[in-house]
Amino acid sequence: MDRRTFLKSTLVAGVGILAVSVKPRLVRSGESDESFEMTRTDDEWRSLLTPDQYNVLRKESTDPPFKNAYFNNKAHGIYLCAGCDLPLFSSEAKYDSHTGWPSFWQPVSESAVRTRTDWKLLYPRTEVHCRRCGGHQGHLFKDGPPPTGLRYCINSAALKFVPGQ
Repeated sequence: MDRRTFLKSTLVAGVGILAVSVKPRLVRSGESDESFEMTRTDDEWRSLLTPDQYNVLRKESTDPPFKNAYFNNKAHGIYLCAGCDLPLFSSEAKYDSHTGWPSFWQPVSESAVRTRTDWKLLYPRTEVHCRRCGGHQGHLFKDGPPPTGLRYCINSAALKFVPGQ
């Protein structure tokens, strides 16, 4: 490899690395302006939530597929936000998406959740958050069943299930 090819390759790689590292920061910088009805310090969240709940709700991690509490739950009831107990999803809208995560074709109301663009995988995805506490719930995809065509792919650790409601 000659010097010119090496420098071009280094420049292209550097620009790519910069784009990958700057894009999420630019998106995240706007997130700090969001306000939620319920706010807590990081220490308060840590003391209130289990480690799995904290990682999903506050650090936006993801449950393992097929190894989480509610992906195969067929009981009738309501799914609440594990961070603030806001009703988010009903078992009436739950379906088996064969992905290993609880999936719903709609929330209990349009105002129950907020969405924003997530660039963590270098392409845009729609992230779903609780509108009350801002807890990360999962992602929204446009490959769901009728009547909405939407799939709210939600982490079990982000939810609490209340049977029979």
